[in-house]
Amino acid sequence: MSQEGYDPLQRAEAVRRLVTREVNDVEQRLYYRFRADRWYGGIATGDVIGCDLSCGFCWSWRFRDNVSLGKFMTPQQAFNAIYSIAKSKGFTQVRLSGAEPTISRRHLLDLIELFDERGITFILETNGLLIGNDPSYAKDLAAHPNVVVRVSFKGANAEEFHRLTGARAEFFELQFRAIENLVSAGLEPGREVYAAAMIGFSDDNSIRDFVRRLTSIDERLADVDWEYVILYRHVEEQLRRLGLRPRRAVTPDNIPVSMV
Repeated sequence: MSQEGYDPLQRAEAVRRLVTREVNDVEQRLYYRFRADRWYGGIATGDVIGCDLSCGFCWSWRFRDNVSLGKFMTPQQAFNAIYSIAKSKGFTQVRLSGAEPTISRRHLLDLIELFDERGITFILETNGLLIGNDPSYAKDLAAHPNVVVRVSFKGANAEEFHRLTGARAEFFELQFRAIENLVSAGLEPGREVYAAAMIGFSDDNSIRDFVRRLTSIDERLADVDWEYVILYRHVEEQLRRLGLRPRRAVTPDNIPVSMV
């Protein structure tokens, strides 16, 4: 396998030093904003700063890596901000988005525990690399009864992963390993852990092979949350700059109900 590209695990550690800090034995994380959103039928969201990948189709690239735009918050402060949105809107689900939540492990687990106590579902959107690299991370997550893990694959195969993220192709395997680790830790496939996949650049054969690989882990993983490129103006700008042309894309005002 080609060694071209960066090591996202090394990048995760470098980014972690920038977007987290420890104060009085509490891990704080940089947040960009808090908001109510339509996804999952309605969800309260905290957008974090700092990711271990640089996806060419990323909707949040303008703030994703810009630490100057962030504010450090404790798990309790982040909980208060997200919970107030959920309570005012009547949402029963919350999430972190915008970048990679798993980079701040202690902060994330402490935040999930706070929502445990309220009986609110925490949807962990993650690329899965750190969970795939460390089975103990999956076990820590599975200890929380309210967590649902959505592993978002960046492409349908290793070549696409490299082309879309710039990371070394072999790290694509860690996304599958994340699913395996989470299932082994006790999360129910298809309900408490499931796959999403960016197929905006994938051909049909690659998609079929991807589903076969998932169902070889567990048949209940066959229902994948398919992702198309959403052509926000700033995303189109980024795609042009990188020379990426999606096969499957939607405009922000024409997103299928199945994707919301």
